[in-house]
Amino acid sequence: MLTLNQDIFLSINSYALKSHLLDSVMTAAARDMPFLFIGLLLYLWFKDKKVEALYAGYATTLGVGINLVIGLFYFHNRPFMDHLGATLLAHKSENSFPSDHTTFTVSIALMLLTFKSTRTLGIISAFLALWCGLARVYAGVHYPFDILGSIVVSIIAVTFIMVLKDKLTVVNKFIISIWYKIFKEKR
Repeated sequence: MLTLNQDIFLSINSYALKSHLLDSVMTAAARDMPFLFIGLLLYLWFKDKKVEALYAGYATTLGVGINLVIGLFYFHNRPFMDHLGATLLAHKSENSFPSDHTTFTVSIALMLLTFKSTRTLGIISAFLALWCGLARVYAGVHYPFDILGSIVVSIIAVTFIMVLKDKLTVVNKFIISIWYKIFKEKR
């Protein structure tokens, strides 16, 4: 499996440093995609899709939390730590598995897919989330299996939040009521 992971990594990463434009686009996606997703959640919040934004926030928080727990028990080098491929992003030498960027974005995308009201945004964000994961490999900071692990973690996080959906309704109402009280926004 290690050889397969490295072989797939080298295949994707082999395109790095061949096109300045492609490198710039992929590096921006690898580094900045979570900010776009934060913007998406803010957009949903202010477009009166507060409940959907909250559930997406819960899923991504849980997903990244699961990543932290995995990191306590399992360590995997990043490709540059193994002296493989080209590295386009400066990154700490820390655990590679699973990818926090990918878990963050995929968790939001999957949760948005579960709501009819945000399904179109969910489809678009799912493509962007997968692009983020691919870009992380392209940029040399993750192996492909780190990305696959992130997708699995995201599926687990979203499933868990969906199981708790009814119980979280009380939390949602509380958070939204506090928002309205603080900002005296009309409902």
